[in-house]
Amino acid sequence: MTIPTTEAEVDFAPPGAGKPCKTWYTIFGNLKSGTRPLVCLHGGPGVPHDYLLPIRNLWTTHGIPVIMYDQLGCGNSTHIKEKLGDGGFWTVSLFLSELENLLSQLGIQDDYDLLGQSWGGMLGAEHAIRQPKGLHKLVIADSPASMVLWVEAADKLREGLPKDVQQTLLKHERDGTTDSKEYEVAMHVYYDRHVCRVKPWPEEFEKANQLLEEDNTVFMTMNGPSEFFVTGTLKTWSVIDEVHKIIAPTLLINGKYDEAQDSVMEPFYKSIKNVKWEHFPESSHLPQLEEPERFLEVVGKYLKSE
Repeated sequence: MTIPTTEAEVDFAPPGAGKPCKTWYTIFGNLKSGTRPLVCLHGGPGVPHDYLLPIRNLWTTHGIPVIMYDQLGCGNSTHIKEKLGDGGFWTVSLFLSELENLLSQLGIQDDYDLLGQSWGGMLGAEHAIRQPKGLHKLVIADSPASMVLWVEAADKLREGLPKDVQQTLLKHERDGTTDSKEYEVAMHVYYDRHVCRVKPWPEEFEKANQLLEEDNTVFMTMNGPSEFFVTGTLKTWSVIDEVHKIIAPTLLINGKYDEAQDSVMEPFYKSIKNVKWEHFPESSHLPQLEEPERFLEVVGKYLKSE
């Protein structure tokens, strides 16, 4: 079945950008179908939407229109490489403003669902904490409630890697040579276990990584050299003390081998009043690629339920 697709851009004018900016988005399905749309927030920060593309099939399986967009600084949206390292520009508030701008420009700000994956789930939680009137349901997939918990979980997972891989990672992190080929190879051992267990990596994930390599401005500024070596502005980020403010019904998702271990998602489960948690036994960090059929079934059923 061919999914009707619309691609376009909206203007976005963040303070301090120094140039006109645009947010690129694509709509899968029909916003006039009468079914509430799902807006997807990709991870990274700075890893474009491509690896989320299997979620577009919710239009085919459940008739749900799906909106994906590339956040500022990556993918098809405006790039601002000159802002590398500018933590005062690349902020959570910036990306919240971008999301609100997109919702308004599309005219769906009064009725929408939201799915955030990894960093996108962090952003989705921040959005939901503000209790926007139009947010109906929230899906937080593979996301931490605290980056301190995220790093603690990553450190434990790293202990399960081969000793030589552990030593290589530590050496380059200590020496400040995380841009070396040797570090990249060692890093991929972790990624193969805890980010995407499908071999070879799916085309959608490969493309997202390729685009990240071409411009890692946002990722390096806010996160750091790798998924598990966090040195950026998000290093101390946490919403543990605020997640109780989320009133939208919320679905939590993570995989058995996920770098988003149960410990990093548990604060969501403990503090959100109306919450459900689904585990994916064959997945790590990307269940939409690792168990795609079940992912669509679980998310679609949740969004369509009353």
